[in-house]
Amino acid sequence: MYTEIQREHPDSGNILTHPDYIDGNPDLIKPKKLLNPVKASKSHQELHRELLMNHKRGLGVESKPELQRVLEHRRRNQLFRQKKEEEEAKKLQSPFEKELLKRHQRLDQLEKEQEKEEDHAPEFIKVKENLRRTSTVTGEEK
Repeated sequence: MYTEIQREHPDSGNILTHPDYIDGNPDLIKPKKLLNPVKASKSHQELHRELLMNHKRGLGVESKPELQRVLEHRRRNQLFRQKKEEEEAKKLQSPFEKELLKRHQRLDQLEKEQEKEEDHAPEFIKVKENLRRTSTVTGEEK
């Protein structure tokens, strides 16, 4: 059988072997080409279709679809508006809020100064103050 194929196709330089089912024997089961599951998938077909359409239009592969560009543009504008509103809110503080902020800063500053003074005080003074506090607390509870 192989010799018959060689006589029909005298391709001596070809490295590939010829299949045995070419002779047309009806008893043999002819193999079918297997489907590639990636190419058969719906998402792959849609992507391929979109790439072909973009190529026909002259768009590059790196360019984004129109919907995605619009959504990103909207997101960018929304973030810009939010930042602008926050800045305006900071600028338009009421006089009451400004005064509260000043008082809060003064209190923080006073607390820091007191902590510094306490750090420089000798140890026996700190212990004495703690004893006074505990004695007044226990005295009030009785």
